[in-house]
Amino acid sequence: MEHIELFFKSIFIDNMVFATFLGMCSYLAVSKKVSTAVGLGAAVIFVLAVTVPLNWLLDQYILKEGALVWLGPEYAEYDLSFLSFIMFIATIATMVQLVEIIVEKFSPSLYNSLGIFLPLIAVNCAILGGSLFMQSREIPSLGLAFTYGIGSGIGWFLAILAIAAIREKIRYSSVPPALRGLGITFIITGLMAIGFMSFGGMLTGGDDEKKEEKKPAVEAKVEKEEVKETANKVVAKNTNTNQE
Repeated sequence: MEHIELFFKSIFIDNMVFATFLGMCSYLAVSKKVSTAVGLGAAVIFVLAVTVPLNWLLDQYILKEGALVWLGPEYAEYDLSFLSFIMFIATIATMVQLVEIIVEKFSPSLYNSLGIFLPLIAVNCAILGGSLFMQSREIPSLGLAFTYGIGSGIGWFLAILAIAAIREKIRYSSVPPALRGLGITFIITGLMAIGFMSFGGMLTGGDDEKKEEKKPAVEAKVEKEEVKETANKVVAKNTNTNQE
């Protein structure tokens, strides 16, 4: 259940594009055609699915404070977290080079259409953001890190696929001259982000029901305390009267 919750949350609620606006450079530049967007989106899914778990292992066993305890007790106090950015970027750059080699080998047409933007995945802030969010949210296991990487990649893929499909359609629409190009793209992206905000209630409905269930019990406890306090006041008043 935890994997499913994290998977859907990373796709819809914490979407890299619509929630944190990461990876906007590639999102805007490579979203003119659906075929190109699909290729880049698939590459981003692969890179995130590999780099987030790898960086989780680096963080758990090398970088965070006390991670080197497996080397011996004398290394327990070492804290290499200041190397997180360098190590994460090195892992990402290695995986991007692997993706570039694979795409060039098996799909030269896609490699030519992506052009310079395929190597730019290495500096795509959505890729680094996935690893940094994994670290800051303290994801507890390798399996959950893999789930988070896959979900984040699919979320970015859906975002660029949706905007590419819309941009292909509005090419034949009567858009005002002042809004043509990136202008209407930014407006559509903002509207889509507002739409994705509605998914924020997916994982909070149960919590609201629990709060509503607990509310009567809390109110009953307060009423009981008020009755007890009133009774004590009445007893004290009667006692004072008798003494007089």
